[in-house]
Amino acid sequence: MKNAFIQILLAACFYISCNSNTQIRPAERKKVLQSSPAAIMQKNMENLKDIIVYDVFSPPVASRIYAYASLAQYEAIRFSDTSFPSFAPRLRGFDDIPQPTSGLQYNFTVAAVKAFTVMASNVIFNKDSLRIYSENMLTNLSESLDKALYERSVQLGDSIGKIIWKRALKDFYTETRGMTRYNVQRVEEKWQPTPPDYMEATEPWWNKIRPLALDSCSQCKPPAPYTYSSKQNSPFFKDALQVYNLSKRLTDSLKEITTFWDDNPFVMNHSGHAAFATKKMTPGGHWLAIASIACQQSKAGEVKTAQALAATSIALLDGFISCWDEKYRSEVVRPATFINQYIDPNWQPFLQTPPFPEYPSGHSVVSASAAVVLTQLFGENFNFTDSSEMQYQGVVRSFPSFYAAANEAGLSRFYGGIHYMNAINKGSVQGKEVGRLVLQKLGLNK
Repeated sequence: MKNAFIQILLAACFYISCNSNTQIRPAERKKVLQSSPAAIMQKNMENLKDIIVYDVFSPPVASRIYAYASLAQYEAIRFSDTSFPSFAPRLRGFDDIPQPTSGLQYNFTVAAVKAFTVMASNVIFNKDSLRIYSENMLTNLSESLDKALYERSVQLGDSIGKIIWKRALKDFYTETRGMTRYNVQRVEEKWQPTPPDYMEATEPWWNKIRPLALDSCSQCKPPAPYTYSSKQNSPFFKDALQVYNLSKRLTDSLKEITTFWDDNPFVMNHSGHAAFATKKMTPGGHWLAIASIACQQSKAGEVKTAQALAATSIALLDGFISCWDEKYRSEVVRPATFINQYIDPNWQPFLQTPPFPEYPSGHSVVSASAAVVLTQLFGENFNFTDSSEMQYQGVVRSFPSFYAAANEAGLSRFYGGIHYMNAINKGSVQGKEVGRLVLQKLGLNK
């Protein structure tokens, strides 16, 4: 019954998103006309993030959307400065990227917007919102351009977007939509759906998705998790007890950190018999917002901006594939399940427990993979203030480096009571390995 209720809520959210007013007002139109090409690259991804939030895509699925859309954008805009390498030939399974015709002029910002739109429109639900956004953007960009130049630029972007989409069609995503539901094993050492909603497992077949940079989903396989045990002197029990003990002394500061990094796209809130959903951006959306902040702060041009967004997105997607491969191999129970059975039957975690196995920590994996890429692009000690959560949590936090932010993101899952420290530590190591391999594959590790 609860799962049926949640499906109704999801349908309602989709209806609302598809009927929202997405026309650009005159004041916003003026901003578009005044936007630099770099700002437009960021604006595209910001618009996509808003659509992903409204469409309620899971974190793994959202990472796939971001990766392909940002890659299409980058492959088009990079012709503005061909000293930047093309990524597609270095990745797995892409056909040749269409090239501008020698001797003809193009507006590569127009091409990038079109490539981004063509690709993104194939992988979202709220197509009207994206269509209206892109039509307004392209119309405004066209006003200062010769008609033939504009149409030529649109055609280049269209052809690039279609090539990226052709690869997306072969990544086995469509096939996973028809696979059987995850079979919950009713044995205590295996993951179980958790209260209060007992939601079905999220993306149990995500390891079937074809990675972009990694050779396989298991290339960065982490060490096996601790052996399940209810004995009080076992590493597994001690890990669970550590979660429980910390939950009893959570300070306001730790709660703020935990809430800041929650990034749960669909939180069910309960008050008596009533329930309502809160929608937020995913971990991938959060890290791409951080990438945009770094681009703004460093005054990156349009190609560097698009490159940073694409490289980070690729690390996020391959990070999720790598992480999910292990999650459904080891099927570790969440702290809520174990603690309720062996330590305190009335205990509840500070955060809502996500509906998938515990090991390793997804936040730790993808945050570390993103941090490796961003550190390579912007430097080891890149101080920044992350204001991306203002619209969701009303909180701003500052960090001395991307690694510091990634470490805090991982620890937030321990503070929230939904991960053991072993999953966080091993997840961070796994994510860094993913990030390094992505950099190597993209030729950015020089």
